[in-house]
Amino acid sequence: MATQPTRRTVLDPAARYDLIVDAAQTAFVERGISRTTVSDVARTAGVTRGLVYHYFPTMDELVDAVLDRSVAAFVVRVRQWDAQRQVGRIEQAVHDVIVMLREQVHPDHPMRLDLRDPANSAVYQRFVDRAIAAVVDCLQVTTVEAYAARHRIEITHVREIFTVLVHGLVGLVRTQPDIEDEVLASVVRQVLRLDPDGSGDRLDPDGSGDRPQPAGGGRPDHG
Repeated sequence: MATQPTRRTVLDPAARYDLIVDAAQTAFVERGISRTTVSDVARTAGVTRGLVYHYFPTMDELVDAVLDRSVAAFVVRVRQWDAQRQVGRIEQAVHDVIVMLREQVHPDHPMRLDLRDPANSAVYQRFVDRAIAAVVDCLQVTTVEAYAARHRIEITHVREIFTVLVHGLVGLVRTQPDIEDEVLASVVRQVLRLDPDGSGDRLDPDGSGDRPQPAGGGRPDHG
């Protein structure tokens, strides 16, 4: 009896894309970002080099696709932090965000550790820039909006200030890992001019009163 030919599983484009990115992430962990080649990725994925090039014409694009996954995971973590915040507990929220930032700057994941290799300095900077932009975007439509509903925002150019602040915090934690959390929290409070706990955290009893406005009137400057 003739043997029936084995039918190949045909993946749709999105599944192929994910397969290649999965393989790249695995290869980066095993070999390091700077030492991984397209051939390594193709071998790990079980596909041809041509297919890898079809989806990612350059290695930089493939690296960025892997980095975007880490950025997305960071944004998910920020959303979780925002969802767990308690109204009026500003000090606790600031403390928790400092803890979260430390987790992201000094992770134990092998690929993230590899990013700090001097050979990957350009890749690391791309990752930091992408991550901070995504986090600030997230904060603008979550935390900033919620704070503005109950407090007067005392700063202008909100997006730009948040961007500078997060870049600065990342730099401090990376270069001074022993810096105390209270110092970082104090920086956050001073830069953002946050209200103390319990102040301005209630609307009018019927919920229809005027909301506090940002300094200078109008809504927070979204850049």
